[in-house]
Amino acid sequence: MQIHKPLLPLLALFLAFGCKENKAPVSGTPAPRPDTMMMQPPATANSYPNVDISPMDMSYFPVDYTKLRMADSIVEPPVARVIYSRPHLQRRHLFRDLLRYDEPWRLGANESTEIDLYQPVNIQGQKITPGRYILYCIPHTDSWTIVFNSNIDTWGLRQDAAKDVYRFRVPITTDNPSQEYFTIVFEKTAGGADLVIAWDNIVTKLPLEF
Repeated sequence: MQIHKPLLPLLALFLAFGCKENKAPVSGTPAPRPDTMMMQPPATANSYPNVDISPMDMSYFPVDYTKLRMADSIVEPPVARVIYSRPHLQRRHLFRDLLRYDEPWRLGANESTEIDLYQPVNIQGQKITPGRYILYCIPHTDSWTIVFNSNIDTWGLRQDAAKDVYRFRVPITTDNPSQEYFTIVFEKTAGGADLVIAWDNIVTKLPLEF
């Protein structure tokens, strides 16, 4: 089919306008919140889901509780357990590429980070009831707000603040060796244990007394 030359500019304008229209978002539909923790997983030959780039991990207090129990070195129930997924930096900048100050973050990757308390503990003078909670935080420039929330069994990107149960503001330190992998562990203290949260050069500690 032959197209007359005078019609070519009009046809080009029509096509350009049509392409822009196809890319426009639907009015009133919010843009999906990007998952900044996601990285492309390595290719595998596994026909089941690929190995996650952010492995799931677990920390107990007492530390190594399950190994101690298997060795008959301990008979009391644990005080607490945290289950979380561990993103890593992979040459990304923590507060440029991944996190934002004063915006909620799920304290890990993938599913919401969870803490199980097997007995009552005190945090900053407040008695915390035993149970299962999700944890998330709100990072600030000089401190982090650690939140206990009852909305368990959820994906971590969207927190329901209406289900917050406890909030604690704790200081951070930034003069620490850089940690490639996000890490949550318990450290024994004179009055109980600290829940230590570390990534990049930032460390914060939530004190548990029991």
